[in-house]
Amino acid sequence: MPVIEGRRVRLRAAGEGDRERMREILAAPEVARWWGDPDGNLDDAVAPEEGTDSYAIELRDGGETIGVIQSWEENEPDFRHAGIDLALHPDHQGRGYGPEAIAALARHLFEARGHHRITIDPAAANGNAIRAYERLGFKPVGVLRSYWRDPDGVWRDGLLMDLLAGELIGP
Repeated sequence: MPVIEGRRVRLRAAGEGDRERMREILAAPEVARWWGDPDGNLDDAVAPEEGTDSYAIELRDGGETIGVIQSWEENEPDFRHAGIDLALHPDHQGRGYGPEAIAALARHLFEARGHHRITIDPAAANGNAIRAYERLGFKPVGVLRSYWRDPDGVWRDGLLMDLLAGELIGP
């Protein structure tokens, strides 16, 4: 996997050496609220299944790992597109690092991987994430009813959003 550079962030392949920091990120209550059990998601963050790329989000200034961003690709020619998922440590939320990481990965998926559409599927109740994605140009497509199970075992809705090539706004 290539290293992907943004203005203030760098995306590099996540691996076993990131396990401890990724656990800290996924265990933060503000992240676990949306991602669920950190131990259940940890292997996926550092050693994802085939077809998923997992990147550590690092600050270019100092190299601190502040989050994880993943992409997966549907390569069936008639349905070809990619999807993105993101978790950012709460100490670094609200500073534009998440949108910058998404924009950098989206550019890579559009330009280097040849996709024409990218999807993202935040919890329908995660207004902060939805607003950040909309500022990048993502559009709501529809509500995915009872889409994901929250940490309390309750089924919650998701919001499917997509971004077409040429629609990306921002960093």
